[in-house]
Amino acid sequence: MQHTEESRRHFIRKIGLAALAGPAIGRALAGTGRAAAPAMGRDAAAAAYGGAVPAGASAHPHRVSLAKGDVILFQGDSITDAKRKKTNLEANATSAFGTGYMLLAASALMYKYPDLGLQMYNRGVSGNKVFQLADRWQTDCLDLKPNVLSILVGVNDFWHTLVNGYTGTIQTYRDDYKALLDRTRKALPDVKLIIGEPYAIPGVKSVDEKWFPAFYDYQAAAKEIAAEFGAVFIPYQEVYNKALRSAPGGYWTEDGVHPSLAGAQLMADAWMETVEA
Repeated sequence: MQHTEESRRHFIRKIGLAALAGPAIGRALAGTGRAAAPAMGRDAAAAAYGGAVPAGASAHPHRVSLAKGDVILFQGDSITDAKRKKTNLEANATSAFGTGYMLLAASALMYKYPDLGLQMYNRGVSGNKVFQLADRWQTDCLDLKPNVLSILVGVNDFWHTLVNGYTGTIQTYRDDYKALLDRTRKALPDVKLIIGEPYAIPGVKSVDEKWFPAFYDYQAAAKEIAAEFGAVFIPYQEVYNKALRSAPGGYWTEDGVHPSLAGAQLMADAWMETVEA
């Protein structure tokens, strides 16, 4: 769709104010007419999800505790992939980490916890949607037997409906994601989960008004799924929204989705807030 410069500025101004005002006001300004759901405690999550949160889990725990020898696996799409060398499958190999937030988070972990002997892998694949993670899950997740599993996926599940003719819906995303995590819990009942919120920066190249309000549903689904499975949830949209107060979206991302170097550091810092030893 072609836009006049005036309409483009209007869209950026409207959605930018929404981002800075916070998720609840942002969604109202974007025309959803509803506010973001508050974070749920264990009792609220149990009520919302049929009376039970998975054993040994809490609704949106704040941090994952790391232990000596833990295997940490990062999974997702191009944001996690970040041009990693896919022929290098070794743990803690710099070229296998790519050039994004995963590299920076892994570097920080190795620097901060040299005594833990952590084993880290990046298995993000550019372009992936949830069902494509599932297609390679045995080799790229279950066989690695991670103690900590970090997943960031959902942007392509929505974006590709706009540009690639993908016919999946929000229900497809929700069902596929829950099936993937059910499968993971059955194979790895003690795995600690970290789920990142899919995010988009309005008005930066690829992210225009066609994304909203529909994309908000994918973000809400990721948060709900994190609560259901007792995962730590990283609110990346909020992280970026706060960063927009100090620099425009084009500073933090290359196209509204893929992080710049500064954006990668922003995400790595947020990720590091989810772990402790």
